[in-house]
Amino acid sequence: MFVDNKTTYLRRDIIATIAKLYFEDNLIEEIDRLPIKMIKKDAQPFRCCIYKDREMVKYRVIASLGFSLENEYEIDNNLLSDYAKNSLERDKPNFPILTFIDEACKSCVRTNYFVTNVCKNCVAKPCIVNCPKDAIEIDNNQANIIPKKCVNCGLCMKVCPFHAIVYVPVPCEESCPVGAIIKDDNGKEDIDYNKCIFCGKCSRACPFGAIMEKSQIIDVIKDIKNGKRLVAMLAPSIIGQFEGNIYQIATALKEIGFKYVVEVALGADKTAAIESNEFIERMEKGDKIMGTSCCPAYVEAVKKHSTDFLPFVSHAKTPMAYTAEIINENLSDTIKVFIGPCVAKKHEGLNNPLIDYVLTFEELESLFIAKNINLTMIKETKLDLDEATKIGRSFPVNTGVANALKETLKEKNINVKPVFINGFNKQNVKLLNIYAKGNCDGNLIEVMSCEGGCIAGPCVLNKPQDSIKKLNEFLK
Repeated sequence: MFVDNKTTYLRRDIIATIAKLYFEDNLIEEIDRLPIKMIKKDAQPFRCCIYKDREMVKYRVIASLGFSLENEYEIDNNLLSDYAKNSLERDKPNFPILTFIDEACKSCVRTNYFVTNVCKNCVAKPCIVNCPKDAIEIDNNQANIIPKKCVNCGLCMKVCPFHAIVYVPVPCEESCPVGAIIKDDNGKEDIDYNKCIFCGKCSRACPFGAIMEKSQIIDVIKDIKNGKRLVAMLAPSIIGQFEGNIYQIATALKEIGFKYVVEVALGADKTAAIESNEFIERMEKGDKIMGTSCCPAYVEAVKKHSTDFLPFVSHAKTPMAYTAEIINENLSDTIKVFIGPCVAKKHEGLNNPLIDYVLTFEELESLFIAKNINLTMIKETKLDLDEATKIGRSFPVNTGVANALKETLKEKNINVKPVFINGFNKQNVKLLNIYAKGNCDGNLIEVMSCEGGCIAGPCVLNKPQDSIKKLNEFLK
């Protein structure tokens, strides 16, 4: 789900600036001027004017400080310095992990079909003939869709011989695999958290950057400045995200103030071992299939939507959860900070008492920028605790989890026939329920919410194909 655009750059720039101000002890004093510094007087506006752009920056700063944006009255009556003070006083991050910039969100029209000027007002008029609701009329020698009658069935677009009718989506709604996001009567998108699986697809799909995850970077820096012992838990997909290697990243994190740096691939090794034993037990007792368990967005989708498949999901914990347990056993009195490519991990972190904070690769890059760290110029440092195996380090790519189980089971002559769901979408939600009824060609179902695997997650920094090359080089 790699997305490279101006809203991405703006978000990263804001987080890096906030981190730099806090490290330099100027956060409270300088943050109110941040929108003006970022959107200068002679800047080319994105919207109607620079003042609107500055207001949007204010909203982004509030989310980057870790707060929700739904209370417009509070936002209008508080300064950014007020939010900064509150962020330094809170005990821990809170639910939900996503929030909306209301004013930016209203920029999209409702999902609909639209007749372009390519329409030739042909004699056949298949659009009118096939419309089940009589929602198309001829106006000014061209077909026109009547919004009040249209039910968005799409038949008109399918039958138009000139391809003159186009589908105009709402990007966030289109990207959501579970229908958890929809516009209300005022044109504002709302997330139904009873349906949401926290995959992060909506936030990366929005071309206005209106959906943001609430950052925990202030919480992490606060603990660093207070002298606490922090452990950085590096997701396996970190390979290939930065110019430096994992050992240089470890050095940089310790320069920032982390006490320890541990691979989450250690937990992936444990996940692979436990899932392998469980797979043997399930096959011996007559189960036809078993699903993997390492992707929190997919597991959340099963709990809320593909409920027939729930009995077949492995009971193994995620690599993050097992790594936190390993750290708890070996490095006492530490603050555990998972660093990865995933929005869903922030939700998982809120529900795991062993995880204190979750940062994305974007936020880690912001820390490096704030501290003026050039990874290519840094010496390598050994990782703390043990190093992971090739099995655990292969987890972040599509087929990686299933291949790990096959590798673990190859000496036991267990027949593993994997089936891959590479990227979770609306069709795959239904497909899992079909698999649950026994209609599956394999016996191990690997599900990755992001197409390509975690290495293509919503918060990665590099193109997945480039990162995969670097990961493969590292694994050799």
